[in-house]
Amino acid sequence: MFRFANPQYLWLLWLLPLLAALFWAAARNRRKRLERFGHLDVLRELMPDVSTGRVKLKFILFCTALALLILAAARPQLGSKLREEKSQGVEMMLVVDVSNSMLAEDFEPNRLERTKYAINKLFDGLQQDRVGLIVFAGEPKVQLPITSDYRMAKAFARRIDTSLADVQGTAVGKALEQALLSFSGETAESHSRVIILITDGENHEDDALEVARQAAEAGIRIYTIGIGTPEGAPIQINGEFIKDEKGDMVVSKLDEKLLQQIAEITGGAYVRSTKQSIGLDEIVRSINDMEQTEFSTVRFEEFNEQYPYLLAVALVLLLVEFVLLDRRNPLLAHLNIFHEKREQ
Repeated sequence: MFRFANPQYLWLLWLLPLLAALFWAAARNRRKRLERFGHLDVLRELMPDVSTGRVKLKFILFCTALALLILAAARPQLGSKLREEKSQGVEMMLVVDVSNSMLAEDFEPNRLERTKYAINKLFDGLQQDRVGLIVFAGEPKVQLPITSDYRMAKAFARRIDTSLADVQGTAVGKALEQALLSFSGETAESHSRVIILITDGENHEDDALEVARQAAEAGIRIYTIGIGTPEGAPIQINGEFIKDEKGDMVVSKLDEKLLQQIAEITGGAYVRSTKQSIGLDEIVRSINDMEQTEFSTVRFEEFNEQYPYLLAVALVLLLVEFVLLDRRNPLLAHLNIFHEKREQ
């Protein structure tokens, strides 16, 4: 497959016809001026060193070099062949709580924004691992299937918001169950799958511990991160604080017990976030010591750049154009390569 990486430069090729028109107009004007002094055949005899052939050749060399430089700037490429890459790593499914309680401001600016910042930093540090993203509140939603494209993963992570939750609540068990179903088939027989659960731990809707036992039987470790403080903080939405049925302000507190139990059942680890660190760095260091598996990924082969060859030819032509005189060289008079009429 052939393509130009920077096709916007190709319009500069329209300069060539313009230069040709200017050259032809200049040559015609020069001829008219010479005709004022006498017949051209007589004038040629009086100016034996003048060579119109050399001038034309120099112009052709310059235009050809310019065309090659423009094509080089457009970066012609060949390639697009499929190839299979092998890599070793783990599959990492991030399960992020997007319930309204994640808007509590015991972390600056709030729990959810701090989580997004930490996830973005995590993706910057990964190299060969695969990642996926699930958001949940009352119901889980696969935001990003397992992938090794970290740029796309970061784009999806930036879009995490409480508006992604169709049903409010904090169904940790359902979210973990969805994560168990979201791994790829390549790691089905290995222990190279992990779930990282980031939540404030306030689960009131299902049996998350039973799902943790299922994960342990499948050899999947669950690492849990508790974000928030035991003292808690009020939840503010659109400038207003949430209140309960009695009119009292709702305070969201960190529930560590559940998260500690989930991590213990699966052989993972629990980390409490601090204002200095969410805890992802500590967990990733632990994951790096795990058994890794081999992945195969089909990629497009990188395009082979062709512009260096065009640049080389263009530079040679410019050098020849610079060295070539626009008058006849007495030392090379015997080489009549332009088929010019010699003086008798």
